[in-house]
Amino acid sequence: MTAVIELAGLEVPGRHGVEEEERQSEQPFLYDIRLELPEPKSDRIEDTVDYRDVVELLREISGAREFSLLEALAGAVAEALLQRFPEVERVRARVRKPRVQLGMAVDYAAATVERSRG
Repeated sequence: MTAVIELAGLEVPGRHGVEEEERQSEQPFLYDIRLELPEPKSDRIEDTVDYRDVVELLREISGAREFSLLEALAGAVAEALLQRFPEVERVRARVRKPRVQLGMAVDYAAATVERSRG
């Protein structure tokens, strides 16, 4: 049986964007993460993915490098989640950028990447 873990709207600051001015100061990025893994055999945190570890990984990725494209950032997150958590079979990482500059009103720009083992 499969369990699904979802973490929605995790706000992690970063310096990402195509334009140099977007990378000059931190801005918020919102992450929606979906992990599919085998259902845990117990009620112990050691038998599943600890949400705190997922949050720490997102902070590491966002702080380690500046990404120009949301797609590249989402892909790096998805790959890192599969590498860090061997029990995860499939991941969907969505990154939303609420302060995107497009010359007109927009709630956010977003990119979603899905990865699976195999």
